[in-house]
Amino acid sequence: MIFTLVVYICSKIKSTMRKTFNYLVLAAFIFGGTFNSSAQTLTVPAPSPTAKFSQKFGTSSIDLVYSRPAVKGRTIFGDLVPYGEVWRTGANSSTKLTFGADVKVQGNNVPAGKYALYTIPGKEEWVIIISKDTTFWGASGYKSANELVRFNVAPMKVSHTVESFTIDINNIKPTSCDITLYWDKTGVTFGVTQDIDPIIMKQIDEAMKSDKPPYWQAANYYFENGKDINQAYAWVNKAMETRPEAYWMMTTKAKMEMKMGKNADAVTTATQALELAKKENDNSYIQQNEKTIAEAKAKK
Repeated sequence: MIFTLVVYICSKIKSTMRKTFNYLVLAAFIFGGTFNSSAQTLTVPAPSPTAKFSQKFGTSSIDLVYSRPAVKGRTIFGDLVPYGEVWRTGANSSTKLTFGADVKVQGNNVPAGKYALYTIPGKEEWVIIISKDTTFWGASGYKSANELVRFNVAPMKVSHTVESFTIDINNIKPTSCDITLYWDKTGVTFGVTQDIDPIIMKQIDEAMKSDKPPYWQAANYYFENGKDINQAYAWVNKAMETRPEAYWMMTTKAKMEMKMGKNADAVTTATQALELAKKENDNSYIQQNEKTIAEAKAKK
């Protein structure tokens, strides 16, 4: 009888303890979730911050999106970034390179569009790769079948340590520029060109049919690019009909006259432009017209 009573009491205590434990677990879940949901998110510096860069070039632009890892005292090329292996050319996701117009990259045709930029670093030579697939994280899953072009360039030594990986667009001219990669004490450069003449000539042909033809822009482009000098001269005269004191137009007109052998006219035009430039303290145009006057007088 006593033994039976003891067993009964123990079973009740065990049941109560089980229920208490379940309640404690439930409470921990509820309150734990509440505490986690109210936790603050910290904003901390990224180890390889993202850079976005857009450069006007030719008739459009070149856009770059890439991550910038740091040297941090490490040996970079040949160690952290192995030689002979495909590199994402930065950190995190692959570097994105967008051309707003058809271009040539190191002589290779590249249609307008968005691409991934990969490289294969080497001690004496690098391989530059422009891939049509921009979806990969880093170089993971990279497939050579997606390559648009690849070419080789020689690396150069940089005199100082470039701590953060840098992609720069430099030596920008109307039809060409360079893209340079810098990191640690290594640099790699490749060229980009655009044949803008067919595009601009088409624009000029269409614009000249409008109610307000861009006489000055068309005249200046013709002159600067060795087109029909007589057409350029006619257009600059039309442009100056509405802006007779535009000394910058007058300066170009004087240069046209000298090229056409009208040296006396060039001296007269440049002298007028010089006086107007002096009133505006525009040293660049003062110097240009003084040079034109001297050269035209020497040819008389």
